[in-house]
Amino acid sequence: MKTFWQFMKRNYKVVLLVTALSAILWSFMPHKKEDPEKDRLLLELLTFVLEKGHYDPIAMDDNFSKNVFKEYVNALDPSKRFFVQSDIDEFKKYETQIDDMIKNKDLKFFELTYNRLIERVAESRKIYKDILDKPFDFSKDESINTDYDKAPFSKNRSELKSRWEKQLKLSVLSSVTDKIKLEEDKKKSESGYEAKSMADLEKDSRETTLKSLNEYFDFVEELDRNDWFSIYINAIVERFDPHTFYFAPEEKDKFDISMSGTLEGIGARLQKKNDITEISELIPGGPAWRGKELEQGDLIMKVAQGDDEPIDVVGMRLDDVVKKIKGKKGTEVRLTVKKVDGTIKVISIIREVVELEETYAKSSVVKQGDKTFGVIYLPKFYINFENKDNRDAFKDVAKEIERLKAAGVEGIVMDLRDNGGGSLQTVVDMVGLFIEDGPVVQVKSSGKRKEVLYDKDSRVQWDGPLVVMVNNFSASASEIFAAAIQDYKRGVVIGSKHSYGKGTVQNVIDLNQFVRSSSYGDLGALKTTTQKFYRINGGSTQREGVLSDIVMPDRYSYIDMGERDIENAMPWDKIDEASYKVAKNASFSDVIAKSKERMAANETFRLIDENAKWINQRKDVYEYSLNFNKFKAEEDAVENAAKKFKGIADYKNTLQFASLPYEQELFKSDSLLAQKRERWHESLSKDVYVEEALNILTDMKSNTLISKGTINLKDKKKIAEIKK
Repeated sequence: MKTFWQFMKRNYKVVLLVTALSAILWSFMPHKKEDPEKDRLLLELLTFVLEKGHYDPIAMDDNFSKNVFKEYVNALDPSKRFFVQSDIDEFKKYETQIDDMIKNKDLKFFELTYNRLIERVAESRKIYKDILDKPFDFSKDESINTDYDKAPFSKNRSELKSRWEKQLKLSVLSSVTDKIKLEEDKKKSESGYEAKSMADLEKDSRETTLKSLNEYFDFVEELDRNDWFSIYINAIVERFDPHTFYFAPEEKDKFDISMSGTLEGIGARLQKKNDITEISELIPGGPAWRGKELEQGDLIMKVAQGDDEPIDVVGMRLDDVVKKIKGKKGTEVRLTVKKVDGTIKVISIIREVVELEETYAKSSVVKQGDKTFGVIYLPKFYINFENKDNRDAFKDVAKEIERLKAAGVEGIVMDLRDNGGGSLQTVVDMVGLFIEDGPVVQVKSSGKRKEVLYDKDSRVQWDGPLVVMVNNFSASASEIFAAAIQDYKRGVVIGSKHSYGKGTVQNVIDLNQFVRSSSYGDLGALKTTTQKFYRINGGSTQREGVLSDIVMPDRYSYIDMGERDIENAMPWDKIDEASYKVAKNASFSDVIAKSKERMAANETFRLIDENAKWINQRKDVYEYSLNFNKFKAEEDAVENAAKKFKGIADYKNTLQFASLPYEQELFKSDSLLAQKRERWHESLSKDVYVEEALNILTDMKSNTLISKGTINLKDKKKIAEIKK
């Protein structure tokens, strides 16, 4: 991955693999441009690269075959609306043979499933058209269970049609309920408005559902054999770990799909979760992030352009969903999303060009009683590898610390919430701002001795009270920073029970470099796990993440979030610890105890915890009534229950946040920057977590005097950079 590229250049394993594999393959390169032959070559390439290059390759045996079979069939038919049990019985003949078929480059299983799927998709198009041609009767007392993972496949075609009927009925019923609410709102706001009848709303909803399905099936039928073979390939390679993935040639540009940077969109990253598109990250400063309605973990059900009818995107390919969400600056997109608590919400967002400035570090000064503190927010550990003179997270945070010291702060909060990581060297340098010289992180490649990365400068830029804030979405480099601060007992880590738990690094390998004079064209690329990170205490951050010293309740408190929630994630393990010295007189037991007492007595934290329990109960609700009155009553009950937690969003502390003097000077000529900081300070004034972080700083006792002049920078060039 580019974020770790400089460090990865020192890993010669991949280079050696290229040389060895190229020599092997050049001797038998086929010359026919036939898809089956290309597919066999891909199988050979991928399995060889994985066996030789993956950090911890797994055995391809019968158990491996069973897991591939399960994931592949689920990927082809996640909602179980194409195949019937007789199809699965036929497929199961190969359930324990896939490992042997991979080694023998045998494509029989893939050919069988591919041809059968194409046949079943064509049959299903006729099924849903017939069903949607007639009105639904919502007076019947029937229900549907949407937990398709546990549902069996339909016994026959008749049972499959019944499943389609219930799925479509639920879709139309949900749409009708939404339309009724809109009609009621119009009636209240527009005098003389005549609301549509139930029959008209039902007909409109059926037509909308039909249009959505037609679009979806058009997309499916546009997929060619190579698309489906990529799905098969990924069912194989993803068994090694969830971050190993094959990119077909035309999908290289879809790696880390983003609507950030210079693209005009909403400022969000998306990922596929079964057949539903999930919000995986919000780009700081983007319109979705500023709107504060869309959240990580939200599932996108429908997309509408302005006032147009929403299109159902469940089951749609990720890149096609992205195309519908992207658009020109100033245009509106409306997303119908399912929140983590099960409620459905329509969110309107005006597309903009996402500004990179908001992804950089920024700081604020805040008064609490007679104390002055600083808050540094870091969205990611950024760096420009091509131009070292450009700004990076280390230099920017160093500048902010100097500015905060000049403002007389007595403690600093490092806010790493939602920080997904970034440059390895940057995080090593940044830890050095807060500690004396010593190890920061250990890195291990398969079959090699561990490598310890050090901060080699004994000077400390900030040795005062320090609080590090994390949450479930703080990952990778964020976890390295938090773990090092925790292991040195240099500060207190607070937030979610644990951070994300991604303790591995991936390398993207271009498969074309292994062959010469290929008659098949581009062979694509493989992203595979090549290394693992370890804390200086020897423990991995993989799966476990970093456990907070002070656990603060949040909406995911009772739900497994992160790497540990992924079935085939690599395991946690431990290596020898590095040699390091813990900070003198570093004991935070009293600080932790006081914080727990405060949170237990805080009504907002109690409400957050209650909300988290309610969300945990709601996450397993899969049963829905298809009777209109019961369905609407259930929806109303959920909405009414959710109102109880409105106080969480309405919370406001009494703290006053202010920009540093240098920014206040900039405001005179940059009103847009002033508006951005005003919005940020407003969000901080509603943040109960930041308020408690400041309370913790107040309780902390500095072990040494705060050094006003020492700077932990590695050379004169960086000192000059900070003084600019």
